[in-house]
Amino acid sequence: MIRQRRGHLGLLLLASQVFQVGLDNIPPVTLAVLALNVYLYLVPLGSSSQACISVEQAYWRGDWRRLLLSPLHHVDDWHLYVNMASLLWKGVHLERRLGGHWFAYLIVTFSLLTGVVYLLLALCLSELTQDYFYSMQCAVGFSGVLFALKVVNNHYNPGGVTYVMNIPVSNKFACWVELVAIHVLSPGTSFLGHLAGILVGLLYVKGPLKIVMKKCAGFLTSHGYSSRQQNYSFSGYSGYYTHNQPSSRLHQYTAGLSEEQQYEAAIRASLNNTGLLSRLSPAGGTTQRPHEFNTPAGPDAAEELRQRRLRRFQ
Repeated sequence: MIRQRRGHLGLLLLASQVFQVGLDNIPPVTLAVLALNVYLYLVPLGSSSQACISVEQAYWRGDWRRLLLSPLHHVDDWHLYVNMASLLWKGVHLERRLGGHWFAYLIVTFSLLTGVVYLLLALCLSELTQDYFYSMQCAVGFSGVLFALKVVNNHYNPGGVTYVMNIPVSNKFACWVELVAIHVLSPGTSFLGHLAGILVGLLYVKGPLKIVMKKCAGFLTSHGYSSRQQNYSFSGYSGYYTHNQPSSRLHQYTAGLSEEQQYEAAIRASLNNTGLLSRLSPAGGTTQRPHEFNTPAGPDAAEELRQRRLRRFQ
C-alpha cells in the first residue's frame, strides 16, 4: 500500500528542517528513526485504523503487533512533520549526551512501554467509569515516545525554560503544561497517549526503568562502564564521550552515571590505554595523546598521568 500523492506540505517542511540542521549534524540513530517514520508514512504497513492501538484491538482481539506499528505510523503528513521536527531537536541533544547505542535502546523501550502504559490507563479508566469508550479509543503516532524523551531531556536540563504558547515554563513542569495545552488546542489528540509517554519518562528518570534497562542490556560492568577499552576523550560537563577515531572505534557510553562516576571511568579508560600506547610508540620516544597530552615514557608514566587527570577533572 502506497499513499496517494497529495500536496505533502508537511514532508516539504520536514525536508527543509532537516537540511537546515544539516545531515552531518544529525546523529545516526536520530536520522535512522526519522527516515523509518517517513518511509512508513509513504509506504505504510497498513492504514491508520489498522496500525493504531487500543484495548479493544490489542487486548480483546489479541492484535499485539499494534504495539510495534502504532508509534511508527501517522495520520497525515502534518502529523508526521510535527512529530519528526520534535524528534529532530530532542534526538540531536539526547543522542549526543547518551550515545547512539543507548539512545536506540531508549527509543525501542519507550516505544513499547508507551503502548503498554496507554493500554493500562485506558483499561483502568474503562473499569473505573464503566464507560468502555476509553477501551475503544485508538491511538497512533510517535508523540507518546516524544513526551517520554522530553521528560528525560528536561531531567538533564533542570534549570532550563520551555516556551509554551510564548509563555516561559520551567522544564520541571513543561511536560504537564504541554499535555494540557495540546489537548485544549487540539482535542483530537490522544490525551492518554501523551500521558502514557510522560509516565514512561518518569519511570526512567525517577523510577526503576533505567536500572532494569541496564541489567537487561548488559552494557555496563560492575565498574559502571563498558568492558571494552577504547580511546576516547571525555567531556565531563556534557556527560558523554566523543570519538577521537570514529572510523575504527565503537562508542563508550555513560548513560545514567553520576559525574563523579564518569570522571572515574574516563581516568580508568585513559590509564588502561597507556600500556597500549607505550607498546606502540618507538623506543625512547613519546606518543602524542588526544587533547595534546604527552604520555611520558618510563615506569612512572601511569602514575603521572593519573595525577594529571585528577588535577584536570578537579
